[in-house]
Amino acid sequence: MQRNRIDLVWSALADPTRRGMLERLAEGETNITTLAAPFAMSQPAVSKHLTVLERAGLIQRTRKGREHHIRVDPRPLAEAGTWIEHYARLWQEQFDAVDAYLKARSGKASNRKAPTRKTSNRKTSTRKRTSSSKRTRERKPR
Repeated sequence: MQRNRIDLVWSALADPTRRGMLERLAEGETNITTLAAPFAMSQPAVSKHLTVLERAGLIQRTRKGREHHIRVDPRPLAEAGTWIEHYARLWQEQFDAVDAYLKARSGKASNRKAPTRKTSNRKTSTRKRTSSSKRTRERKPR
């Protein structure tokens, strides 16, 4: 998939309205009026969303008389899915390597003796400490 095209796909999918339109189109081909019905927006706003989806290659528009019919083109979504799967495998390999490293390291750590803390024989004072703001200070005469 070309970098520019995948950027257009991600950009188109970033908007919840466009994702909602694609979900409705997954049920089958429909005209613009029917597609726009559940969305509280003007016809020009719907047209702008459809233009973004069309530029990304996610929908195809056909004309039947005066009506425009819209349907999903699943190929860009499949290509984006392939791209995600590729990078998911790479990241999973990285996570597995880090996991193996941490397990090996924790195994070495458990073989070592844990350091002991020295305890102090000093007795703690029982008298209250006062803050400097409560202390009285001697003032020199001016």
